Amino acid sequence: MIRFTSVSKFYPGKIPGVIDISVEIPDGEFVFLIGPSGSGKTTLLRLLTRDLIASNGSIIVDDWDLHKLTKGTVHLLRRKVGVVFQDFKLLLDRTVYENVAMVLEILGKPPKSIPEGVSNVLELVGLTDKKNVFPMQLSAGEMQRAGIARAIVGGPKILLADEPTGNLDPETAWGIIDILEEINKLGTTVIIASHNADIVNRMKKRTLTIEHGHIVRDEEKGHYHLTKHEKRDHKGGKHDAAH
Repeated sequence: MIRFTSVSKFYPGKIPGVIDISVEIPDGEFVFLIGPSGSGKTTLLRLLTRDLIASNGSIIVDDWDLHKLTKGTVHLLRRKVGVVFQDFKLLLDRTVYENVAMVLEILGKPPKSIPEGVSNVLELVGLTDKKNVFPMQLSAGEMQRAGIARAIVGGPKILLADEPTGNLDPETAWGIIDILEEINKLGTTVIIASHNADIVNRMKKRTLTIEHGHIVRDEEKGHYHLTKHEKRDHKGGKHDAAH
């Protein structure tokens, strides 16, 4: 269970990130987090990994009160929470296998168990034949699949994805969403921050809409509500599935 209770985050100069957020996300849910750029989506995700600390309110992840975590225990929280980034953040001087195996090495897994663990997640994301390839030899979609494999290999209970399809063409984007949905079916809570109206509308999953730091909608089968700016782009042909 994830529980935000009256959570606000203000940056220096009292610039609001999120304001008075209260929401619960049960285990195993698939949630889209939508809203215009600068609305607070990334702030919300960074609060969940304790990359940021809330200015007010409380955040509970399972039995963890994130405000009470010490620097020495934050790494234990992050074992529960995997993160997928829009820009992949793979180590370019390591192969796909090495990028994923490194996570298990950091977690202190027995060396004999690492090859099987890596092979299992590479099979799940469809990269078995690319394990000895370096990131720069991959397509953007393959790099994102590698990023997902790295994020889930440690077995997190929660997977956060910040614009995971933002740099991808529509067909490749759907391939990534299919993988994330499969991970969710295995029991992982998945939260995706997205600008992709087509994906949100067709998936019909729970959708939280953030505007100016506030959650303004919480819909069980959500719909992407375009802002005035996005509607203008859409009419001009600029707003597509890869936006």
